[in-house]
Amino acid sequence: MDILAEANRRKKDGRPVISMSLGQPAHPAPKAALAAASEALKHGRIGYTDALGLLELREAIAGHYRVQHGIDVDPARIAVTTGSSAAFNLAFLSLFDAGDTVAIARPGYPAYRNILKALGLKVVEVPVTAETGFTLTPASLERAETIAGCKLKGVLLASPANPTGTVTGREALKRLATYCESRSIAFISDEIYHGLTFVGEETSALEITDQAVVINSFSKYYCMTGWRVGWMVLPESLVRPVECLAQSLYISAPELSQIAAAAAFGAAEELDVYKESYHTNRDFLMERLPQIGLPLASPMDGAFYAYVDVSRFTNDSMDFAKRMLTEIDVAATPGMDFDPTEGHRALRISYAGSVSDIAEAVGRMAGWLKEKR
Repeated sequence: MDILAEANRRKKDGRPVISMSLGQPAHPAPKAALAAASEALKHGRIGYTDALGLLELREAIAGHYRVQHGIDVDPARIAVTTGSSAAFNLAFLSLFDAGDTVAIARPGYPAYRNILKALGLKVVEVPVTAETGFTLTPASLERAETIAGCKLKGVLLASPANPTGTVTGREALKRLATYCESRSIAFISDEIYHGLTFVGEETSALEITDQAVVINSFSKYYCMTGWRVGWMVLPESLVRPVECLAQSLYISAPELSQIAAAAAFGAAEELDVYKESYHTNRDFLMERLPQIGLPLASPMDGAFYAYVDVSRFTNDSMDFAKRMLTEIDVAATPGMDFDPTEGHRALRISYAGSVSDIAEAVGRMAGWLKEKR
């Protein structure tokens, strides 16, 4: 966020900044969503809704699982949330007590760590490497539990993952879910990058178990970041606790956003065109980044990030990112955000932007890095 703030200041000053720091699609919300929101505004539909969300949206989400994953999900188990951020808060508050220990991947999305710590929970960051397939495994969780010296109460896995791009396949996901269930460990599956898988199996935890807490969002594939609307699919026993917490913390997700989100499910053709632009960016970066001295530190199988090794040029990714922004007006995210232990040697590059911007940014980086060799 520090890099983003500086990038915004430079843009305001007229600098030709290209931002590859945030995971924010360059494309607008789908036309169907915008039309639905416009129509709703004419009728003043900007009020509160039930805490669990509009029934029409919850039914649309259930329909999505039926079409995309071949499973029937009761809309009564779905909670619409104020973005996935609210969903993580609700999941952690309903599943854990202060002092409980929760495992997350390292490198991983920094907000997991920060929210868990803010709620008084202990965080075990489990290294994910080529040896583990860049994902959590039962063996890696057992090692982490031994090192931590306490029993895990929860495990959080993202697939596709931020920043690594890892897609955890069906069998690996099944082994992890089975391991957690057999040990009474709560399993949270972050699926907010579903729809953006380029290699491997895009499997929902709901295809394997009805005991997982599944979190998704309209921010990424659906290009609706600022609308702040996401969802959870819950075990039946958690529906009422989450409903009560949501009423107290958020009242409800914005009604207008919920109406737009329901319409977005009918925009697959438009959204897949957007996805293809990310695919083009991905293929370009997979070839070009190693050529300019930035080898990939993890797969780029899903989401829209390249996680690269910058150790050839620096041992301080924050300083590297600041200098890159200052000297060539290209913004990227320091690896320290995602990995407090090894992230000083890594950088996350978002390729959610336009094809032309990504090409221009890499061209600038190539010249800049050549001078530093």
